[in-house]
Amino acid sequence: MADAALSKASGKQVTGMFGGVCIAVQAFLLACFGAATYDTAELNKLDVSSIYNFYVGVALMMFVGFGYLMTFLKGYGLGAVGFTMFITCLGVQWAMIIENWFVGGFSIQLDFMDLLNGNFAVAAVLISFGGLIGKTSPMQLLVLTMLELTFYSANKIFFLTNMLAIADCGGTIIIHVFGAYFGLAACYALGVAKDETYNASNYNSDLFSLLGTVFLWLFWPSFVAGGLPAGTEGHGIALLNTVIALLASAVTTFGLMPLMCGNRLGTVPVQNATLAGGVSIGATANLAMGPQAAGIVGAIAGVISCIGFIKPVFAGNLDTCGINNLHGMPGIFGGLVSVVLPVLMGGIKGISPANQFLGLVGTLAVACTTGMLTGFVLKLLGSPEAAFNDESFWDCAELPPVSAAAAPVASPDAEAPAAGYSKPQKVYCCSTVGNAPE
Repeated sequence: MADAALSKASGKQVTGMFGGVCIAVQAFLLACFGAATYDTAELNKLDVSSIYNFYVGVALMMFVGFGYLMTFLKGYGLGAVGFTMFITCLGVQWAMIIENWFVGGFSIQLDFMDLLNGNFAVAAVLISFGGLIGKTSPMQLLVLTMLELTFYSANKIFFLTNMLAIADCGGTIIIHVFGAYFGLAACYALGVAKDETYNASNYNSDLFSLLGTVFLWLFWPSFVAGGLPAGTEGHGIALLNTVIALLASAVTTFGLMPLMCGNRLGTVPVQNATLAGGVSIGATANLAMGPQAAGIVGAIAGVISCIGFIKPVFAGNLDTCGINNLHGMPGIFGGLVSVVLPVLMGGIKGISPANQFLGLVGTLAVACTTGMLTGFVLKLLGSPEAAFNDESFWDCAELPPVSAAAAPVASPDAEAPAAGYSKPQKVYCCSTVGNAPE
């Protein structure tokens, strides 16, 4: 929603072929499910209630955590939550199908682990969406979801699993590194938005975004340990290591912010860098490293992420949500930890440091290449004229006008505010995601 309502001449658009294509894709997915069955034998072996509880936690991360984290854009709350829901519902279905095709051909047997893995896969797309948010149409997001999950599944199964057999229970390399650099490459190929006016936050949008942070922080251990057999030692260690890493990254972020931001606190590092411990610990979460090592990994991740948001490598017009700072750099750090830690622990059966390194480097290459290709495809489809604005595609309820009696009294030196959302704020190191200080 903008200061003044959009019109067809000022950026309001229709969704075009999206509705028909969306129905056709769902019909295709239903046809694919027609050839699938439930693996009842496997269901009898699994602790279904435990797996379902982890599924609920991971699903809450997708719908509520990612959805509300991205409401930091002051005029894109409906797009953030609504498109997150669309990507998740479409992506889980396609991921369940395409991963099974790659593993065992067209004969598909589904159980709860497929549902959980589908949500893990969607996390990669939602990470990429964080870089593209506000600059894409519904049609572009549909294409992004289908293409990225195909490339993600191929990289995960053929390269990281079948070829290298890497260890990565929490998706540090498989999900975070792939999703971040796929998204950044797609952002680069797509190009920046034509209008950056609403690529900014306000008080309310920052508050809603922080709600998403809290959900992600609380359920992150489910994300990391959900794929491990419940009740095993590795499962319990993964839960403990993840919580300790998150605690350390959160406290480190709060401590580092005042040192880098003139003794002030900023919303953006709190919304994001407090989660970095969960990103970095994923590849080694099930190793018995001890609480001190887990805390060190989390603290370093918090430092990397916090510095990244205060002094970003990629500007906010390219990387809207700062995915390089939360998922990319902490993901690379976590991947390197998975190379070094087994050596420091005297060797871990089943983990090859060389393969961990090759998996990290290869995933970066695959993500950048396929992300660039996908970005060019998205560019051909056309981006919205009014970027970062819900009214581009959504019918938005109007905000009630502020009466003269209720309006706050401005100081004589203050600029007159526009109606509706607040005017774009001046960008400081801790006030707007991904942007450097002026």
